[in-house]
Amino acid sequence: MSALTVRLPDDLAEEVAKRAKKLHISRSQYIRRSIETMNKSLYEQERKEKLFAISMRTRKESMKINSEFSNIEHDPKN
Repeated sequence: MSALTVRLPDDLAEEVAKRAKKLHISRSQYIRRSIETMNKSLYEQERKEKLFAISMRTRKESMKINSEFSNIEHDPKN
């Protein structure tokens, strides 16, 4: 496992210590869990954004196809 030195403002360090103590875990474990939670949240947000972009492209293509079918249905030649 890698070691990492982090400098925190005093008030944040105190809050980390208080919350870690309340959960009966070390400050390091608390910080690790916090980072894991943030990483998971960011991953999920990125995934939603990608799915939304794909959905919009698909929607745009579907609208184009629907328009083409509509033109065919309303064509007096048919």
